[in-house]
Amino acid sequence: MTRTDPGDVPRPDAQLHFGVFFQGVNHWTIWSDPSSGSQIDPASYRKVAQTAERGLFDAFFLGEGLRLREVGGLIHDLDVAGRPDAITQLAALAAVTDRIGLVSTSNTTFNEPADLARRLGGLDLLSGGRAGWNVVTTDNAWTGANFRRGGYLDHADRYRRAEEFLGTARAIWDSWADGAAATSADAASWSAPGAVSRVRTRGEHFDVDLVPTLPRSAQGHPVIFQAGDSAEGRDFAARNADVIFSAHGTDFDDALAFAQDVRRRLRAAGRPEDDLRILPGTEVIIGATEKEAEEKARWVRLQQVTPATALGIAGLLWNIDLSDRDADGPLPAEDPVVVENTGSFGNRRVADPHAVVATWREKAEANGWSLRETVIELGPQHGHVGTPAGLAEKFIHFARHGAIDGFNLSPYLVPDGLDDVVDLLIPELQERGAYRASYSGTTLREHLGLREPLTHRSPLEERRAG
Repeated sequence: MTRTDPGDVPRPDAQLHFGVFFQGVNHWTIWSDPSSGSQIDPASYRKVAQTAERGLFDAFFLGEGLRLREVGGLIHDLDVAGRPDAITQLAALAAVTDRIGLVSTSNTTFNEPADLARRLGGLDLLSGGRAGWNVVTTDNAWTGANFRRGGYLDHADRYRRAEEFLGTARAIWDSWADGAAATSADAASWSAPGAVSRVRTRGEHFDVDLVPTLPRSAQGHPVIFQAGDSAEGRDFAARNADVIFSAHGTDFDDALAFAQDVRRRLRAAGRPEDDLRILPGTEVIIGATEKEAEEKARWVRLQQVTPATALGIAGLLWNIDLSDRDADGPLPAEDPVVVENTGSFGNRRVADPHAVVATWREKAEANGWSLRETVIELGPQHGHVGTPAGLAEKFIHFARHGAIDGFNLSPYLVPDGLDDVVDLLIPELQERGAYRASYSGTTLREHLGLREPLTHRSPLEERRAG
């Protein structure tokens, strides 16, 4: 087995962790290719989850879509759209998988803790301790319109509600003592006296009084994921999360700066700096040679950013309807329109559209790019392109120098987009000693190498861990 020279590498034995991000609502998944499957066909997500498990992935990760996206009051019909309820979908996958973790993105703004904690706890039990919860705090009015209270919460209020929500959920999960349920027919009663505690909480957002109905799973609690990138989101993750899902995984320096910032926040929160797994979202495009990989990447980008999609993305930046323009022509001559942030999809996608438009114009003129080429080159970039060996060395460098713990992979094709990763990349990582050869545990917490849930630790254990 070959290994990279440890030298001054800070984490010479770091192992990469992979999850698969099944998005469901997006334009990055190429829906128009003949090999593309339906995003709502159970066969599609079953194939993705089983391929990921064959590749010894930590988790199958679901995005959330409580409402179809809208622009200007109209359904945004350029996205792949549609998804069953996340926990229902993951429960179905629990029956056809054995080890892979099952992570639901579930909202704290538009759910209630007693109901969601029970549903997530049920998934955790049914799966044998494989559940995870990606805690999100949607603030937009276009989603809020689906719910009785409507509207959206201010940014700070979202995180106060989320923290109270999560604390209530943890109290519900902790309400059953270990060994609460009888395991013998000779027991005097089905549970030990006092083994199930009543949960009473009253706070700014919730007033809960209940006796929970479910024992804890094999991993104690569902694993907590968090994806906020603001200062408040990073602090929330440092206080509460087991895994942070970020957009900082393409450029090494950017990824390392993010990781160092998160670790600083962990220390400030009184937690060990290795207490949080950092798994940026990314896309991987693999070719037998670098040239083949680049050619494939070009094809992928052209399929992802169709002329209509390019006009839609540019229209959100300019805040102008560009649907009648030529995507292969120049950038719009008009200045962008700055509109008030109403919480509706598409408003204020960037903080300073004038600055972004100026950069786009400068780059487009210097390189002779059309509008579509500019969107492809300067729009959101979230991927790695290369050969299996080259990508393996690159990812090992990221992990062993502390920039990441792994990646949450978004396949550009569903359901077959993970095949190259599992069949070509993972063997290269295993050959270099940077990826597991088999699952060593049965729970998601074990796959990720996490400590006990935060509420199960004593102050002494925390100090020892640090």
